[in-house]
Amino acid sequence: MAELKRTGLYDLHVELGARMVPFAGYEMPVQYPPGVMKEHLHCRAAAGLFDVGHMGQVILRPKSGDVNDAAAALEKLVPVSVLGLKEGRQRYGLFTNAAGGILDDLMIANRGDHLFLVVNAACKADDIAHMRAHLSDICEIEEVAGRGLLALQGPAAEAVLGALVPATAAMKFMDVAVLQSDFGELWVSRSGYTGEDGFEISVADSRAVAFARGLLAHDAVEPIGLGARDSLRLEAGLCLYGNDIDTTTSPVEAALGWAIQKVRRAGGARAGGFPGADRILRELEEGTGRLRVGLRPDGRAPMRAGTQLFASESAQQPIGTVTSGAYGPSIEGPMSMGYVATGQAASGTVIFGEVRGKRLPATVTDLPFRPSSYKR
Repeated sequence: MAELKRTGLYDLHVELGARMVPFAGYEMPVQYPPGVMKEHLHCRAAAGLFDVGHMGQVILRPKSGDVNDAAAALEKLVPVSVLGLKEGRQRYGLFTNAAGGILDDLMIANRGDHLFLVVNAACKADDIAHMRAHLSDICEIEEVAGRGLLALQGPAAEAVLGALVPATAAMKFMDVAVLQSDFGELWVSRSGYTGEDGFEISVADSRAVAFARGLLAHDAVEPIGLGARDSLRLEAGLCLYGNDIDTTTSPVEAALGWAIQKVRRAGGARAGGFPGADRILRELEEGTGRLRVGLRPDGRAPMRAGTQLFASESAQQPIGTVTSGAYGPSIEGPMSMGYVATGQAASGTVIFGEVRGKRLPATVTDLPFRPSSYKR
């Protein structure tokens, strides 16, 4: 078994009493002494600080010097409009394969003379190899080394970060900026993975601990582990790569069609031209046989990943499977996401999950489970 990596904040996590677990090849904090429930609710009420330094940071630098060349090249790998992304803005994207499955989901930012990407930890080596195989004629592909990544999330995030880096207060959801600070150059995006307003901040490893301590010195900020990160993102209806989306799911099946702009769809000026386009564009027009939906199980017990779903208590054949499930502290009840046959995907439909040999009812529910509070 390969030795686990550590982010630059490992010693700080241990000092703060974190329970460390293996995650995507790293030793990461799953929770701190207050526990998952309190961490989750604190992030919703004030501000939570997350170490996301395990994720991949990548720069695509066009050899021509024209960022549009990098954007046009990247559009050959993703079904989203990168050429339409203005300087100082970021958008959600997907790498797809020839079968229309999802290789990874990522964030793409236009930083003027280059693109900055953040990819998932477990996929970053494959993603970088994929880009080097297809984009190297047009771009220099640089895996950023020596920088940590932190997320500050929650209603107090603006006030806390704004006290240290005043320019961040004027940023809107999905804005990006490179800003000078007492902690060196910070690469900031107003985005996150919790459904809350907040920021993701790339900082030099040499300053990451000091920056984290500066944020944690504020009464509103508590450290948050992977356990609460999972329940927060699930309440927000956000996918976890490897659970809710993977190479067996298309963007349309995953209810991510909103991420594919009109210009890349059939009839658009730059329609298709990405891996799996035939299938994905067809599904956008004609629909698909299954869809990712939200589920609210009856009672208090969550339906966890792998739970088989049925149209009735007596049905023989499953109509789908749960891909994520947890208790939602903010909604005070269990919640799940999964795939069901399109005929059972309408909000309000009652289906049944098989839990320990019993069929228990769950209601198909619109996502997110809790309204998000991004600063538009």
